[in-house]
Amino acid sequence: MPNVVFYYFPVKALGEAVRMLLAYGGQEFEDNRVPMEKWPEFKPSTPFGQMPVLEIDGKKYAQSMAIARYLGRKYGLVGKDIEEDFEIDQNVEFLNDIRAKAASVHYEADVVLKEKKHADFAANLYPTLLSKLDEIIKKNNGHLAVGKLTWADFVFAGLFDYLKMMLQTPDLEQKYPSFKQVVDNVLSNPKVKAYVAKAPETTF
Repeated sequence: MPNVVFYYFPVKALGEAVRMLLAYGGQEFEDNRVPMEKWPEFKPSTPFGQMPVLEIDGKKYAQSMAIARYLGRKYGLVGKDIEEDFEIDQNVEFLNDIRAKAASVHYEADVVLKEKKHADFAANLYPTLLSKLDEIIKKNNGHLAVGKLTWADFVFAGLFDYLKMMLQTPDLEQKYPSFKQVVDNVLSNPKVKAYVAKAPETTF
C-alpha cells in the first residue's frame, strides 16, 4: 500500500471529499490539517500554491477535482463507459458552478455589496440552480449522476456543509430532501462512517 499524506486546512470544504474517498478505498493516510498560521510556510512546497494536496509516495498532486476523479477511478466509483463519465464530469462541473457563485458572494470584501449580491442571488439565481440540482438528483435516484454511487456523490457530500454556509441556508436539506439523500448514500458506507465518527468536528 502506498504512503499517502493529505494536506488541507482544518475544515471540510474542498478537502472532505478526498478524505472520504480515501476512507472508502481503505487507504491509510496521514490527515495533515494545516492551520492558517502554518500555511505561508507550507505554501511554497505545493504544486500550485494552493490546497488540497495529495502526496503519494513522496510526490505531491493538487487540484481538488483532479484528486477526487483520480480516486474515483482507482476505487471503481465511475461510469460504465466514457459517456457516463462525461455525465459525471458535467454534473460535478454544474455543482462547482453553484459553489463558485456562492463563493463570489461569501468572499466579497465590500459588506454593502456582499449583502446586495446575496439578496439578488437568493431571489433570482439560487432557486433556479438549486431546483435544477434537485431535479438531477431525483432523476438519478439520490445520486449526482448515472443513478449510482460515484465519486461525484463524495464531492457533493464533502461540499455540503460548506455550500450551506456560503448560501446562508442552514436548512438546505429541509428545502431539498434529495440533497440529504446524496449525503446519506455516501455516509452509509461503513468505512466512510468510521472515518467521519473519528474525524475532528468542523462547521464547514
